[in-house]
Amino acid sequence: QVQLVDSGGGLVHAGDSLRLSCVCSGQTCSDYNIGWFRQVPGKDREFVAAIDWNGHNTDHEATVTGRFFISRDNAENIVFLQMNNLKPEDTAVYYCGADLNWGWIMAAQPRDWGQGTQVSVSS
Repeated sequence: QVQLVDSGGGLVHAGDSLRLSCVCSGQTCSDYNIGWFRQVPGKDREFVAAIDWNGHNTDHEATVTGRFFISRDNAENIVFLQMNNLKPEDTAVYYCGADLNWGWIMAAQPRDWGQGTQVSVSS
């Protein structure tokens, strides 16, 4: 099990950028696949992006491909989500999640979760 603290959200205008951070602690964080997910009221939490344990494989949801970029620094136990050209429909609470199994990340069901950080994009 790992502990995750995500941060970096805020209120921005359409077209602006934000970088979210997910700091991992506990067991060997570099063993874990990490994902970013988002949730709006009344809807299920959805997959946004994921990176595998060594950073060699990434995946991004179609609507964010080319705008959002996931990366990790295993020396610092941090995973980032760089979000560019933000749109009002990106408004949500963003969560990072960790799991040893890539499949659970892609299914938006990782075992460990951060507390969430609000991203609000005005038009």
